[in-house]
Amino acid sequence: MARRNLFQPPAPPGPADEVATGDLKPRFPNTGAMSGVKSTLKDLSSNAVREIPVDLIEEDGPKDRLSFSDADIASLAESIKQHGQQVPIMVRPLADKPGRYKIVYGRRRLRALQTIGMTARALVRTLSDEEAILAQGQENSHRLDPSFIEKALFAAQLSDNGYDQPVILDALAIDKPMLSRMTKVARTVPEAVIMMIGSAHGVGRRRWEELADRVKVSSADLVQVVSNLNLDKVPTSDDRFARVSDAISEIGKSANITKSEAHVIVSSDGKTLAEVKDTPRALTVKLSKADTPEFTQWMRDNAEVELKRLYEAWKSGQKSG
Repeated sequence: MARRNLFQPPAPPGPADEVATGDLKPRFPNTGAMSGVKSTLKDLSSNAVREIPVDLIEEDGPKDRLSFSDADIASLAESIKQHGQQVPIMVRPLADKPGRYKIVYGRRRLRALQTIGMTARALVRTLSDEEAILAQGQENSHRLDPSFIEKALFAAQLSDNGYDQPVILDALAIDKPMLSRMTKVARTVPEAVIMMIGSAHGVGRRRWEELADRVKVSSADLVQVVSNLNLDKVPTSDDRFARVSDAISEIGKSANITKSEAHVIVSSDGKTLAEVKDTPRALTVKLSKADTPEFTQWMRDNAEVELKRLYEAWKSGQKSG
């Protein structure tokens, strides 16, 4: 059954500040920590918005967006200068720092207000860590459109900070299989590489998973490889992703070629005895009938005896070692 958005600010958002939430329906269950949030904020519409100096608001905590571009912040700041801050941010008091607050949601608005020196219109709520994360997640599910990798990093941060899985699932409105996929990508692709790529809104889960699979089998210093790609000159994060993906793919191809190159064994009289090829599936020894036909015939007749002898010699060496 549809439920009202617990975090919808009392002042209707204007077109000049940010995109309105409209009639989007929240997807969070009315259980667990969300019940506490509902109880705390049940009369939200009747509570006044407060004016708080921006230097009293701290921004630490799990971030749901990779970055804000300077142009994006400048555009929003100009809009706020002209039309005012239409949509309040949400903060919670810091118990160990009286008079100071911690951002719950509205980081982009806060950054824009900081650039122009305006006080922030804010909803002040006393929330637990879990309630604050759920509030942040629900607000972003309505107001923002986080990319797959932004949500994956957010989920990883929540896990690292000790949040239980049900809280993470509710905060991101996802199921366990999707959380597993997000975690796989966030844990496999170096965060430094992700930060250099950016949010990549046009890149979905499948392509990020493919990149993670290629990263997993690569032994190269990926951060150094990506640093050499001059990504700062690539205009969009989707294009940066493509360049990184191509580079890591080439590393994988080179590694496979190296592994598949044959090692040639030459006798003391200069004859090619065999080629040894190491592949992911097998070690292959190929004898040359052209260069040493008699030895090849002898090896075929004595292969079982000789291989068993070599195996026993190897076992003996293992024991003595």
